Amino acid sequence: MDHGRVTSAQLRRRAEARGVSTAYRDRHGRKTQVSDQTLQAVLAVLGSAPPPARPGAAASPLAVPLDAPWHPGDHPAAPSAPRPGWGFTVQLYSVRSRRSWGHGDLRDLADLASWSGRELGAAFVLINPLHAAEPAPPVSPSPYLPMSRRFLSPLYLRVEDIPEHADLPPAQRQRIAALAAPLRARNSNPGLIDRDAVWTAKRAALEIVHAHPLAPARRAAFRRFTVREGQALADWAIWCALAEIHGPDWRTWPAALRSPRSAEVTAERERLHARAGFHAWLQWTAQAQRAAAQAAAREAGMSIGVIGDLAVGAHPGGADAWAYQDVLALEMSVGAPPDEFSPHGQDWALPPWHPGRLEAVGYQPLADLVRAGFDGTGGLRADHVMGLFRLWWVPEGMRADQGTYVRYRHEAMVGLLAGEAARAGGAAIGEDLGTVEQWMRDYLTARRVLGTSMLWFERRADGTPLPPSRWRHDCLATVGTHDVPPAAAFHTGEHVVLRAELGLLSGSLADERQRAAAAVSAWRDALAGQGLLPPGTAPGPDEFTRALYGYLARTPAVLIGVSLADAVGERRPQNLPGTMDQYPNWRVPLCDGEGAAVLLEDLARRPAVRELARAVSRDPG
Repeated sequence: MDHGRVTSAQLRRRAEARGVSTAYRDRHGRKTQVSDQTLQAVLAVLGSAPPPARPGAAASPLAVPLDAPWHPGDHPAAPSAPRPGWGFTVQLYSVRSRRSWGHGDLRDLADLASWSGRELGAAFVLINPLHAAEPAPPVSPSPYLPMSRRFLSPLYLRVEDIPEHADLPPAQRQRIAALAAPLRARNSNPGLIDRDAVWTAKRAALEIVHAHPLAPARRAAFRRFTVREGQALADWAIWCALAEIHGPDWRTWPAALRSPRSAEVTAERERLHARAGFHAWLQWTAQAQRAAAQAAAREAGMSIGVIGDLAVGAHPGGADAWAYQDVLALEMSVGAPPDEFSPHGQDWALPPWHPGRLEAVGYQPLADLVRAGFDGTGGLRADHVMGLFRLWWVPEGMRADQGTYVRYRHEAMVGLLAGEAARAGGAAIGEDLGTVEQWMRDYLTARRVLGTSMLWFERRADGTPLPPSRWRHDCLATVGTHDVPPAAAFHTGEHVVLRAELGLLSGSLADERQRAAAAVSAWRDALAGQGLLPPGTAPGPDEFTRALYGYLARTPAVLIGVSLADAVGERRPQNLPGTMDQYPNWRVPLCDGEGAAVLLEDLARRPAVRELARAVSRDPG
């Protein structure tokens, strides 16, 4: 396209015709125009592929093979809404036990599900993404910036639960115990989680276990697994083997290795067969332990069990970007426009799907990701589910607030999520917080995809708290998320001070403190109006938090998520959007309000945990 001969009006007409927004509503409802520079960059990447269908338009036939995974009408809606219930929401890496290796793992998940299901009546445990990270240190801390969304991180393995561990000679078991000992000693320490130390020790232990021969039945099961996972597993395994040699960013590899189908990569598959086999075996063991956690949850009486989490995208230099580079827009990054918590917008450094190219391959890569997410779980939460309708594209070299929305064929994208939920018999949940057009929520509801309602965002037009009776039914209701401070920090206002120290405030500290205090005051009044707090009193953080969850129990929301961090009085957020190295995102272990580490075994002895469970427990209806 010769943009030098195109007027701004012509450019905007072309953009709209290609599903690219030329304006959007900001957090105050004001219309904001997208710059011509942004539109030009986005259109250059979209190329000449046909645009997705417009909202409300009839779906057109796809130019894809008849055996493609999606065609209009192919996928049923997700299963009927689950029975009303509540469950803990956790960042699993932060939930350590006395036997974990300094990092929460899949045995900890099984034990948490078993205890909360049997003792507290929980219906589910919602966890962070367990997506695969780098195969060798350094390991990126964010669960939402993985190397692959298709596969699991072996960091979550409990080495001693692998069957072959029990068959090892005593000397090798002692060696593994010695690797675990210093990490276990850190479990009672409130210091930050050291993923590099954890993975260095675990990988050494897993190498020992992997070297032990499999029994015939286990060998046959592993073979069936590799056949079932097919080319995707083969690509992941060889990417790991190559990354151990050339680093975890395929864009810096020798040019001949940057395509997974090149002759050079084919030769490396043969040469590195044994090393790739180790990484395939890690996936087999990880998927087995995730399935065991789900089995433990259901045996404990949970109606849903483990709910996994699907991140919005994967690292541009990682395995998914290498394998799927032909269907990604690598010159773009996914993010979000400015909002209340991120006044400068967000750039998540994740390449988006190219809508035309994804459609041309019948949405198979997306289908594979969603199916893997439901495998071995009772449900799946799709982070930023609006990305199945549109994504905020940020052109390379531009700021997050200089992006724009690009539309996708939502009939296909949502159809895959709902259809895979129906196939698996699992719950489908979409994180639809922030600026969302109502028709999107209506469409998700029609496909039985639950939404997400966060207490801090549920307000009337005048900004006051929305009464419980006016909340929606088809949703997971929470007080907060991993991207906002815990309830106790909201109560004290210390989250404002933290954001000020990191330069994240859009206004003055005094103004922000005043707004935060007004918000807390409004919620105290709302809680008192529901009889959840004595009027005119100044509750402590625990009492305030308990009342907030009691408020959730009065809404019609079918599911209630209880942050385990809130339950133990944690003050520190897990993630501060807009920060990189300024704050230890995704490395904070579970601690109480005094900063002391809380281990899994300690939860049963904490009255506040049981009190929160009672606050959200309610009879089905």
